[in-house]
Amino acid sequence: MNKSIRDISLRTGQTNVTSWRDFVFLGFSSSGELQLLLFALFLSLYLVTLTSNVFIIIAIRLDSHLHTPMYLFLSFLSLSETCYTLGIIPRMLSGLAMGDQTISYVGCAAQMFFSASWACTNCFLLAAMGFDRYVAICAPLHYASRMNPTLCAHLVVTSFLIGYLFGLGMTLVIFHLSFCSSHEIQHFFCDMPPVLSLACGDTGPSELRIIILSLLVLLVSFFFITISYAYILAAILRIPSAEGQKKAFSTCASHLTVVIIHYSCASFMYLRPKASYSLERDQLIAMTYTVVTPLLNPIVYSLRNTAVQTALRNAFRGRLLGKG
Repeated sequence: MNKSIRDISLRTGQTNVTSWRDFVFLGFSSSGELQLLLFALFLSLYLVTLTSNVFIIIAIRLDSHLHTPMYLFLSFLSLSETCYTLGIIPRMLSGLAMGDQTISYVGCAAQMFFSASWACTNCFLLAAMGFDRYVAICAPLHYASRMNPTLCAHLVVTSFLIGYLFGLGMTLVIFHLSFCSSHEIQHFFCDMPPVLSLACGDTGPSELRIIILSLLVLLVSFFFITISYAYILAAILRIPSAEGQKKAFSTCASHLTVVIIHYSCASFMYLRPKASYSLERDQLIAMTYTVVTPLLNPIVYSLRNTAVQTALRNAFRGRLLGKG
């Protein structure tokens, strides 16, 4: 047995219950010689994601023309995505490069808490962005007064607070359980489904609590997005010209794209029973929402936006190069 693992075994009925100091990730154990290739691939994607999101935050912060609700929400979504990936990808890259796939019990709990918190925060930020699009299209003459700085600040702060509360609740549900003799996580980070599968005894109540908490996050935020887009669709259909309809819809297309990907992946991972978990399939889905989706924010939302592109050029030609 690995000497770095210290266990305290207890006897509960017929089940061996073990309190492990370390967990071991098996997510890339079958990759073999491909691990260095995967390291290079994921590192490249991560650097692009990190750099793009940081640039977006800086550009929006420096350019006064982008101090509007839409770009405010974009900047906080970029911040949330950056923090989410910081809690997962560097540890994954370290394991691929160094071969050390162990993580402490406390480290695993911390990783789960922060990843779940930021994922929940993203849901409510996307809901706030949907509301912003609703006001912009359905009540354009009242947009400035309704989407005032105070309301925007409240929406952002509420998204972060609710995200952290749900993340804490989900982590406590998992880590109040006892874990059996297996300490091998069939994944590349401490996500809820694979860690829950290591718990022994009757995990049904905990599994139900996780599903309920996930449903609350996904359904409540998605409900507000759906209501917003129902009104948006009705408003777009009342526009007489096809060109006007296309222009109005184009302002929502990026948001809808990210919403569909984000909610599809999250629903698949967290709204199903433990018995349906699959290592290969779940890893592919997890790769989508930990590596690909955070990259979509700067690409789909911002880097295709001429206002943001102009702000980036001005920032690096002027202020950041000492010319402004």
